[in-house]
Amino acid sequence: MTQSIPRFKLFLPRRDRTAAMPFIMLATLIDMASIGLIIPVLPALVGSFTGSQADQAFWYGVVTFAFGLANFFAAPILGALSDSNGRRPVLLLGFCGLALSFFATALATALWMLIAVRLVSGAMQANQAVANAYVADITPPEGRAKRFGMLGAMFGVGFILGPVMGGLLGAIDLRLPFYVAGSLALLNLLYGYFVLPESLPASTSTQRRRAFEWKAANPVGSLRGLAQLKGAGRLVAVIACSGLAQFVLYTCWVLYTTFKFGWGPLENGWSLAAVGVVSAVVQGLLLGPLLRHFSPRRLAVLGLVSSTLAYVMWGLASQGWMMFAVIFVNVLGATVAASIQSIISGAADARSQGQALGAVGGLNSLMAVIAPLIGAPLLTMVSHLPKGDWRIGTPLYFCAVLQAAALGLAISHFRRERQMRTSA
Repeated sequence: MTQSIPRFKLFLPRRDRTAAMPFIMLATLIDMASIGLIIPVLPALVGSFTGSQADQAFWYGVVTFAFGLANFFAAPILGALSDSNGRRPVLLLGFCGLALSFFATALATALWMLIAVRLVSGAMQANQAVANAYVADITPPEGRAKRFGMLGAMFGVGFILGPVMGGLLGAIDLRLPFYVAGSLALLNLLYGYFVLPESLPASTSTQRRRAFEWKAANPVGSLRGLAQLKGAGRLVAVIACSGLAQFVLYTCWVLYTTFKFGWGPLENGWSLAAVGVVSAVVQGLLLGPLLRHFSPRRLAVLGLVSSTLAYVMWGLASQGWMMFAVIFVNVLGATVAASIQSIISGAADARSQGQALGAVGGLNSLMAVIAPLIGAPLLTMVSHLPKGDWRIGTPLYFCAVLQAAALGLAISHFRRERQMRTSA
């Protein structure tokens, strides 16, 4: 049954503007800078409420699990709402939710408060999936891989600025980055309200908006629809394996480097900024030329090979500088997400971009739910080992296995796809 969802009257644009890439790129940059600010310090904030490294790893896993769980259930709903009511109001809701969650985290005085805040934040934040749908609205299918790369470059720039600022501010006070992040999220809310135009026309003549359906918006239903999308096939499993590896890495990175090398917020901030530099350069400058030489499918395979090797090398690193070396060597690993998203987006029709990319977001959120359940116990298991021990890299070796599985599935999918085209 189709249900009508009230329009977001409050979020109507103040001026008539044509949606374009610079608008969503700036909104994404501010959004990711605010998120990046807290990454180097959140594990340390959790550690301030615990008494041992093992407890810190466990409770950090719980905090990240809470965010992923809420986001898993909310992301497809918000994606479907953006198909029905437009991208802009859903993005503004996400900016508002982020601001509230950052300020509440800064004021938290107990672990249960951190967990509660992350639940609320996860439920309201589906900005990445909706931003991707925004790009798909304004870009023809043949140009989406490059445009997704441009958006990914903004994620990268945000991850250059955010973690460095977070590391510097966290060295002064652990809670200061959360206040700054909340202020940036409020700035984005104001930018979105007064400047950001809508990308999905409301005119009935275009027939681009799609009525909201709870059946399609529930996470299980949206994932089933994604799996049945023609052209997606085993790519759903590729997204799942690769996403799980990535989220295990995110869950473990700061604590792994702390346990193995004795890094603090400042060193972790610089390392995450290095990831942002590579992402921004590759997706903002190199992806276009790469796509002229390789198809999105070939680029996805090469990227999966590169990132599989990178996980192994991170796990085996015996000195901190080696982590930076691998980050800069793993150039092609930064092309995987844009390549696969362009394939998925090309398989969906114009009226289902939000739902399809929201389902991708929901699948990634499911992996974010599972990742702490795997990464935190693996870290806890090796937390007693002395600094520099190669076994502390166990979570990253697990990531390498997952990424290798994603590589095998991708090769199998593209080979089967090629055979079907040849026989048709």
